[in-house]
Amino acid sequence: MRRMSVFDAATAVVVGSGGIGSALLAQLRSDGRYAQVLALGRSGDIALDLTDEASVAHAAAQLATAIATASAPLRLVMVASGVLQGPGVAAEKSWRDIDAAQMARAFAVNAIGPALLAKHLLPLLPREGRSVFAALSARVGSIGDNRLGGWYSYRASKAALNQLLRCAAIELRRSRPQALCVALHPGTVATPLSQPFRKSGLAVQTPPAATAQLLALVERLQATDSGGFFDVSGQPVPW
Repeated sequence: MRRMSVFDAATAVVVGSGGIGSALLAQLRSDGRYAQVLALGRSGDIALDLTDEASVAHAAAQLATAIATASAPLRLVMVASGVLQGPGVAAEKSWRDIDAAQMARAFAVNAIGPALLAKHLLPLLPREGRSVFAALSARVGSIGDNRLGGWYSYRASKAALNQLLRCAAIELRRSRPQALCVALHPGTVATPLSQPFRKSGLAVQTPPAATAQLLALVERLQATDSGGFFDVSGQPVPW
Protein backbone atom coordinates (compact mmCIF):
# COMPACT_ATOMS: atom_id res chain seq x y z
CA MET A 1 0.00 0.00 0.00
CA ARG A 2 1.41 3.39 -0.92
CA ARG A 3 2.19 5.87 1.80
CA MET A 4 -0.46 8.53 2.25
CA SER A 5 0.77 11.99 1.33
CA VAL A 6 -0.05 15.34 2.82
CA PHE A 7 -1.01 16.26 -0.74
CA ASP A 8 -3.81 13.65 -1.16
CA ALA A 9 -7.10 15.07 -2.50
CA ALA A 10 -5.23 18.12 -3.77
CA THR A 11 -4.25 19.79 -7.03
CA ALA A 12 -0.75 19.70 -8.49
CA VAL A 13 0.42 21.92 -11.34
CA VAL A 14 3.38 21.48 -13.68
CA VAL A 15 4.61 24.38 -15.80
CA GLY A 16 6.94 23.41 -18.65
CA SER A 17 6.75 20.70 -21.29
CA GLY A 18 10.43 19.88 -21.75
CA GLY A 19 12.09 16.66 -20.69
CA ILE A 20 11.79 17.27 -16.95
CA GLY A 21 8.38 18.93 -17.11
CA SER A 22 6.92 16.07 -19.15
CA ALA A 23 8.40 13.49 -16.78
CA LEU A 24 7.04 15.34 -13.74
CA LEU A 25 3.59 15.43 -15.28
CA ALA A 26 3.66 11.73 -16.15
CA GLN A 27 4.88 10.68 -12.72
CA LEU A 28 2.40 12.83 -10.81
CA ARG A 29 -0.46 11.48 -12.89
CA SER A 30 0.62 7.86 -12.65
CA ASP A 31 1.11 7.64 -8.90
CA GLY A 32 -2.42 8.80 -8.06
CA ARG A 33 -1.24 11.01 -5.24
CA TYR A 34 -3.26 14.03 -6.32
CA ALA A 35 -6.93 14.46 -7.09
CA GLN A 36 -5.99 16.40 -10.22
CA VAL A 37 -2.73 17.15 -11.99
CA LEU A 38 -2.77 19.99 -14.50
CA ALA A 39 -0.25 21.07 -17.10
CA LEU A 40 0.15 24.79 -17.75
CA GLY A 41 1.80 25.69 -21.03
CA ARG A 42 1.27 26.51 -24.68
CA SER A 43 -0.26 23.07 -25.27
CA GLY A 44 -1.20 22.22 -21.68
CA ASP A 45 -4.52 21.63 -19.96
CA ILE A 46 -4.55 25.37 -19.31
CA ALA A 47 -2.95 27.53 -22.00
CA LEU A 48 -0.09 29.70 -20.81
CA ASP A 49 2.50 31.97 -22.37
CA LEU A 50 5.09 32.45 -19.66
CA THR A 51 6.37 35.68 -21.22
CA ASP A 52 2.94 37.39 -21.30
CA GLU A 53 1.51 38.50 -17.95
CA ALA A 54 -2.03 38.71 -19.31
CA SER A 55 -1.75 35.06 -20.30
CA VAL A 56 -0.38 34.14 -16.86
CA ALA A 57 -3.24 36.00 -15.14
CA HIS A 58 -5.83 34.31 -17.36
CA ALA A 59 -4.30 30.88 -16.68
CA ALA A 60 -4.39 31.58 -12.93
CA ALA A 61 -8.09 32.45 -13.16
CA GLN A 62 -8.80 29.21 -15.02
CA LEU A 63 -6.77 27.28 -12.46
CA ALA A 64 -8.73 28.85 -9.61
CA THR A 65 -11.95 27.63 -11.26
CA ALA A 66 -10.55 24.11 -11.70
CA ILE A 67 -9.49 24.02 -8.04
CA ALA A 68 -12.91 25.12 -6.84
CA THR A 69 -14.76 22.71 -9.16
CA ALA A 70 -12.71 19.72 -7.97
CA SER A 71 -12.68 20.85 -4.32
CA ALA A 72 -8.98 20.06 -4.45
CA PRO A 73 -6.77 22.82 -3.00
CA LEU A 74 -3.57 23.75 -4.78
CA ARG A 75 -0.75 22.05 -2.87
CA LEU A 76 2.04 21.76 -5.42
CA VAL A 77 3.38 23.95 -8.22
CA MET A 78 6.44 22.71 -10.09
CA VAL A 79 7.93 25.24 -12.51
CA ALA A 80 10.12 23.31 -14.94
CA SER A 81 10.44 25.91 -17.69
CA GLY A 82 13.79 27.26 -18.79
CA VAL A 83 16.01 28.08 -21.73
CA LEU A 84 19.78 27.80 -22.10
CA GLN A 85 20.17 27.98 -25.82
CA GLY A 86 17.92 27.93 -28.86
CA PRO A 87 15.97 30.43 -30.95
CA GLY A 88 16.77 33.86 -29.57
CA VAL A 89 19.22 32.60 -26.90
CA ALA A 90 22.82 31.38 -26.98
CA ALA A 91 25.19 30.13 -24.28
CA GLU A 92 28.01 32.71 -24.31
CA LYS A 93 31.60 31.52 -24.00
CA SER A 94 32.96 35.06 -23.53
CA TRP A 95 31.81 38.57 -22.74
CA ARG A 96 32.39 39.23 -26.46
CA ASP A 97 29.33 37.06 -27.15
CA ILE A 98 26.94 39.02 -24.93
CA ASP A 99 23.90 40.22 -26.88
CA ALA A 100 21.26 42.40 -25.25
CA ALA A 101 18.28 40.82 -27.04
CA GLN A 102 19.44 37.29 -26.26
CA MET A 103 20.03 38.17 -22.63
CA ALA A 104 16.58 39.74 -22.38
CA ARG A 105 15.05 36.53 -23.76
CA ALA A 106 16.89 34.42 -21.19
CA PHE A 107 15.68 36.64 -18.34
CA ALA A 108 12.12 36.64 -19.70
CA VAL A 109 11.91 32.84 -19.62
CA ASN A 110 14.20 31.92 -16.72
CA ALA A 111 13.47 34.69 -14.22
CA ILE A 112 10.60 37.02 -15.11
CA GLY A 113 8.26 34.22 -16.18
CA PRO A 114 8.58 32.30 -12.90
CA ALA A 115 8.22 35.60 -11.00
CA LEU A 116 4.92 36.23 -12.79
CA LEU A 117 3.81 32.71 -11.91
CA ALA A 118 4.62 33.41 -8.27
CA LYS A 119 2.67 36.67 -8.43
CA HIS A 120 -0.48 34.98 -9.75
CA LEU A 121 -0.28 31.44 -8.32
CA LEU A 122 1.02 31.94 -4.77
CA PRO A 123 -2.26 33.65 -3.77
CA LEU A 124 -4.06 30.44 -4.81
CA LEU A 125 -2.21 28.35 -2.21
CA PRO A 126 -4.36 27.60 0.84
CA ARG A 127 -3.67 29.68 3.93
CA GLU A 128 -3.66 26.56 6.11
CA GLY A 129 -1.61 23.40 5.69
CA ARG A 130 1.48 22.52 3.73
CA SER A 131 1.94 23.51 0.10
CA VAL A 132 4.95 23.91 -2.19
CA PHE A 133 5.89 26.28 -4.99
CA ALA A 134 9.15 24.99 -6.47
CA ALA A 135 11.03 26.26 -9.51
CA LEU A 136 13.90 24.46 -11.18
CA SER A 137 17.05 26.52 -10.96
CA ALA A 138 20.60 25.38 -11.77
CA ARG A 139 23.87 25.05 -9.90
CA VAL A 140 25.48 27.26 -12.55
CA GLY A 141 23.23 30.03 -11.24
CA SER A 142 25.14 29.92 -7.97
CA ILE A 143 27.46 32.91 -7.63
CA GLY A 144 29.49 31.24 -4.90
CA ASP A 145 29.97 28.07 -6.96
CA ASN A 146 30.95 29.81 -10.20
CA ARG A 147 34.50 28.73 -11.07
CA LEU A 148 34.39 28.57 -14.87
CA GLY A 149 32.60 31.74 -15.98
CA GLY A 150 30.81 31.92 -19.31
CA TRP A 151 27.10 31.31 -19.90
CA TYR A 152 26.45 34.90 -18.83
CA SER A 153 22.75 35.05 -19.62
CA TYR A 154 21.85 31.63 -18.23
CA ARG A 155 23.90 32.00 -15.06
CA ALA A 156 22.63 35.52 -14.39
CA SER A 157 18.99 34.70 -15.11
CA LYS A 158 19.07 31.66 -12.80
CA ALA A 159 20.76 33.75 -10.08
CA ALA A 160 17.98 36.30 -10.53
CA LEU A 161 15.41 33.50 -10.24
CA ASN A 162 16.96 32.41 -6.94
CA GLN A 163 16.68 35.91 -5.51
CA LEU A 164 13.11 36.30 -6.71
CA LEU A 165 12.11 33.02 -5.07
CA ARG A 166 13.86 34.04 -1.86
CA CYS A 167 11.88 37.32 -1.78
CA ALA A 168 8.63 35.50 -2.49
CA ALA A 169 9.32 32.98 0.28
CA ILE A 170 9.73 35.75 2.84
CA GLU A 171 6.43 37.34 1.83
CA LEU A 172 4.65 33.98 1.60
CA ARG A 173 5.60 33.10 5.17
CA ARG A 174 3.56 36.03 6.49
CA SER A 175 0.22 34.71 5.22
CA ARG A 176 0.93 30.98 4.75
CA PRO A 177 3.44 29.90 7.41
CA GLN A 178 3.36 26.23 6.41
CA ALA A 179 3.92 26.86 2.70
CA LEU A 180 7.27 26.59 0.95
CA CYS A 181 8.79 28.50 -1.95
CA VAL A 182 12.08 26.93 -3.05
CA ALA A 183 14.64 26.70 -5.85
CA LEU A 184 15.71 23.19 -6.85
CA HIS A 185 18.75 22.02 -8.82
CA PRO A 186 17.79 18.81 -10.66
CA GLY A 187 21.34 17.82 -11.61
CA THR A 188 22.33 17.03 -15.18
CA VAL A 189 19.39 15.39 -16.91
CA ALA A 190 19.28 13.82 -20.36
CA THR A 191 17.14 16.47 -22.04
CA PRO A 192 17.53 18.57 -25.20
CA LEU A 193 18.56 21.52 -22.98
CA SER A 194 21.64 19.73 -21.65
CA GLN A 195 22.51 17.57 -24.66
CA PRO A 196 24.99 19.96 -26.35
CA PHE A 197 26.90 20.46 -23.09
CA ARG A 198 27.21 16.98 -21.62
CA LYS A 199 30.80 15.92 -21.08
CA SER A 200 32.21 12.43 -21.04
CA GLY A 201 32.18 11.00 -17.51
CA LEU A 202 29.52 13.42 -16.29
CA ALA A 203 26.76 11.77 -14.25
CA VAL A 204 23.58 12.14 -16.27
CA GLN A 205 20.15 11.01 -15.11
CA THR A 206 17.10 10.14 -17.18
CA PRO A 207 14.13 12.49 -16.75
CA PRO A 208 12.08 9.87 -14.83
CA ALA A 209 14.94 9.22 -12.40
CA ALA A 210 15.52 12.93 -11.85
CA THR A 211 11.83 13.67 -11.30
CA ALA A 212 11.49 10.82 -8.82
CA GLN A 213 14.27 12.42 -6.78
CA LEU A 214 12.76 15.89 -7.10
CA LEU A 215 9.33 14.77 -5.91
CA ALA A 216 10.83 12.78 -3.04
CA LEU A 217 12.74 15.90 -2.01
CA VAL A 218 9.57 18.01 -2.18
CA GLU A 219 7.94 15.68 0.33
CA ARG A 220 10.93 15.83 2.70
CA LEU A 221 11.30 19.60 2.82
CA GLN A 222 9.99 21.40 5.89
CA ALA A 223 8.46 24.85 6.24
CA THR A 224 11.78 26.06 7.67
CA ASP A 225 13.40 25.22 4.30
CA SER A 226 11.30 27.81 2.48
CA GLY A 227 13.44 30.32 0.63
CA GLY A 228 16.26 27.82 0.16
CA PHE A 229 18.15 26.50 -2.86
CA PHE A 230 18.65 22.72 -2.81
CA ASP A 231 20.04 19.94 -4.99
CA VAL A 232 18.11 16.70 -5.45
CA SER A 233 19.81 15.12 -2.44
CA GLY A 234 18.46 17.93 -0.26
CA GLN A 235 21.82 19.61 0.23
CA PRO A 236 21.82 23.43 0.16
CA VAL A 237 23.47 24.96 -2.92
CA PRO A 238 25.58 28.10 -2.29
CA TRP A 239 23.99 31.35 -3.39
